[in-house]
Amino acid sequence: MKPSKLYSNRPAMFAPVEFKPELNVVLAEIRRPENRDLDTHNLGKTTLGRLIDFGFLAGRDAKFFLFKHLDRFGEFVFFLEIELLDGTYVTVRRSVAEASKISFKKHRARHQDFSTLPDLEWDHVDVPFDRAKDLLDSLLDWRVLKPWHYRKGLGYFLRSQEDFRDVFQLRRFANAHADWKPFLAHILGFDADLITRHYDKEDKLKEAEQKATTVRQELGGEIEDAGKIDGLLLLKRQEVQKKQQLLDAFDFRSQDKADTKQLVDQIDERIAVLNQRRYSLTQNRKKVIASLEEDQILFDPEAASELFREAGVLFAGQIKRDFQQLIAFNKAITDERRCYLIEERAEIEAELKTVNAELNALGKRRSDMLAFLSSTDSFAKYKHLSNELVTLRADIEGLERQREFVHRLQQLRSDIRSLTEEKTHLEALIEADVEARNADEDSLFSRVRLFFNEIVEEVIDQKALLSVVVNQQGHLDFRAELLDDTGIATSADRGFSYKKLLCIAFDLAVLRAHLDDAFPRFAFHDGVLESLDDRKKVNLLGVIRRYSTLGLQSIITLIDSDLPPLDDDVPTFDPSEIVLLLHDEGDDGRLFRMRPW
Repeated sequence: MKPSKLYSNRPAMFAPVEFKPELNVVLAEIRRPENRDLDTHNLGKTTLGRLIDFGFLAGRDAKFFLFKHLDRFGEFVFFLEIELLDGTYVTVRRSVAEASKISFKKHRARHQDFSTLPDLEWDHVDVPFDRAKDLLDSLLDWRVLKPWHYRKGLGYFLRSQEDFRDVFQLRRFANAHADWKPFLAHILGFDADLITRHYDKEDKLKEAEQKATTVRQELGGEIEDAGKIDGLLLLKRQEVQKKQQLLDAFDFRSQDKADTKQLVDQIDERIAVLNQRRYSLTQNRKKVIASLEEDQILFDPEAASELFREAGVLFAGQIKRDFQQLIAFNKAITDERRCYLIEERAEIEAELKTVNAELNALGKRRSDMLAFLSSTDSFAKYKHLSNELVTLRADIEGLERQREFVHRLQQLRSDIRSLTEEKTHLEALIEADVEARNADEDSLFSRVRLFFNEIVEEVIDQKALLSVVVNQQGHLDFRAELLDDTGIATSADRGFSYKKLLCIAFDLAVLRAHLDDAFPRFAFHDGVLESLDDRKKVNLLGVIRRYSTLGLQSIITLIDSDLPPLDDDVPTFDPSEIVLLLHDEGDDGRLFRMRPW
């Protein structure tokens, strides 16, 4: 339940770090004045948390410093000793060179050194990585996290600087809310199964909607009514049956009669209508072209002015100006009229093109039918009917494929309706669950939010509210806010120092609420006092010490410049609380006793 010891096979380069069950301080002293103003000092206080995570079987990342600098760390083997719930211990052995092969050793005494222990004395040797994680999961037995793996929430208890940016969404979580919101809801006491099912239904609904869109695109705007397609298929099949009977009987009289009727009643009539429409369109196009050519004004204001002058009439330039204005006005009207005429001509020509194409097709069909009717060659008629039969059967196959698409689309629409109803039902259940947990003063969530407010109020004398609400999409929104005296949320939590405080308060509140459960009982917080006022630092350390006495292990890192002023020359930390002292006077003061990388 708690890290107990971290060591390596090269103690001269990496000295063992023995953790206490309560408060553990990793203190970095900046002894050189020129380093006081630096943002980073590369002493290793942050690296310690990464090594603990490595011991808890973090996945291999090429950017991780151990793998990025294999020339320096390739020969290192690290050992993480972990205290279990029953008071026994398990040591995890993991090398850098073969990071996917893990060994385990259970034991009863703490602070052991198995760096030279032969493989035969290990309980499990070189276990493949995935199996090793499952094995460690069973050994830790953090059963309250089930059905999630032990590593899912480890980031809440191994907070690096990057993890202080958001109280709830850790850096290691995927961007998709479905990856972490159900888990977070679970450890806060909500029904995570409802939330997981809701995300699952939402994904299935999106998938069904995408498939329906694809089917509609494949239909290409064709008939989407299965009943109409079935009707067309019925007619086509009947026509196939009739033509097949004619072919089988080798008697084409009924076909001649049908073709004659179709030729007179449909084709000739349609050709006549189209010819009349083509004549009308041609006349209209002629008029439009003529109107476009009549774009000039015949009146000449200069000639009119000269005429009036010779007649002895004095205009003093007024009439000339009026005529020029009239010309400008007429020109504006003419330009607008030309635009409309050009558009009309384009529409006429497009329709003429369509009419001509249909007339050509009908003319060809009329010619073929006349040839069929006038032909006395029965074999030619047989061939003609056979070709029509082939075309009809091809049409039937096309309609059957179209019907399959339409039936698929109808099924998808039915699925979408069902999924939408199920999703809405789950949203109602989620809302009811959230409302019930919020209203229940004895619920796990109520305890967490009370502990959360207690910590924040003790540190900065300001109330804080932890809340969970259901948004319009039916998803949970988690909020951690500072409140003013009237209970209204303030913007103070947006500052980095207060955001970090809210993260620490949340982690500790969750740990305390699960104190009686099979749950992690440690928290690593990097740079815990940075940016806080001196009085608030003292208050926060008081909270951490008090939580340590409850049975929760705290591992905190800080630099000496972040320490609050001494009170009556009493040091902030007892020497027994400092498990690792780092400094900037040479390589011996670093976590790894080597030059920085």
